[in-house]
Amino acid sequence: MCDDRTATDNAEYVRATTMTRRQFGAVSAGAGLAMLLPRAANAQDVSAADIDVTTPDGVADCHFVHPSTGAHPGVLIWPDAFGLRPAKKQMARRLAESGYSVLVVNPYYRTQRAPVVNTTNFAEVRDTLMPLMGSLNADTQTRDAMAFVSFLDSQPAVDRSRKMGTMGYCMGGPFTMRTAAGVPGRIGAAASFHGGGLVTDQANSPHLLAPKMKAHYLFAIASNDDQNQPEAKDVLRDAFAQAGLPAEIEVYAGAMHGWCPPDSTVYHEAQAERAWSRLLALFETALA
Repeated sequence: MCDDRTATDNAEYVRATTMTRRQFGAVSAGAGLAMLLPRAANAQDVSAADIDVTTPDGVADCHFVHPSTGAHPGVLIWPDAFGLRPAKKQMARRLAESGYSVLVVNPYYRTQRAPVVNTTNFAEVRDTLMPLMGSLNADTQTRDAMAFVSFLDSQPAVDRSRKMGTMGYCMGGPFTMRTAAGVPGRIGAAASFHGGGLVTDQANSPHLLAPKMKAHYLFAIASNDDQNQPEAKDVLRDAFAQAGLPAEIEVYAGAMHGWCPPDSTVYHEAQAERAWSRLLALFETALA
């Protein structure tokens, strides 16, 4: 996940590309995000709102977006370390336009309402983010997952006869695994994009939860994350094979940690679109 090592890797990558900080700032402004994310040819009309969801630990500010008519599979999105912000709302909207009822959450709600920072340059907001990230653990993630899944199941726009999906970015990758393990009867598909801390040497390492899951999985791994921890992909493959669960596990060549969100300093459009297409294929199959 976001730390000093990945921040250094990504800074070097940015220096090596042709996009200047000024150019990046222009396209990552709120209005520019929509331009970076193409709509599906059959995009549905959607309804969206900023809402509050009550959890055992307080009130979480979230964004809920869904097709304007009918009931659809629910999807819970866990943001990266930079939290709930316009880019994540735009990504949720794009998914809703493909026929899903999507809740994207502020994982830091116990401390601060979103947005918590105004940039995705980790070096500039490290001192703000590190304490926020450190305030979350396996227990808070599991409690939140159960509360957010319960909220989705209470919404008329969610089809409770169909399995639910969850997806996470950066630190949100492990959150998806605790969601899938914490509510296995509801989570049928999960995806981690440049997830950090998926495999650790601790007794509560997320990969050890595979036997408790029933979800089909997608792990889209950044090239520099793989360089820093090359064994992780093999540990994940073994864990899911032993659990008898389908898992697509792939290192995305040339894609740096954080490449998927359109406001990322290392956004890689081609690989982000490829990862998105694999997500849609997973949900179409596993949430049918």
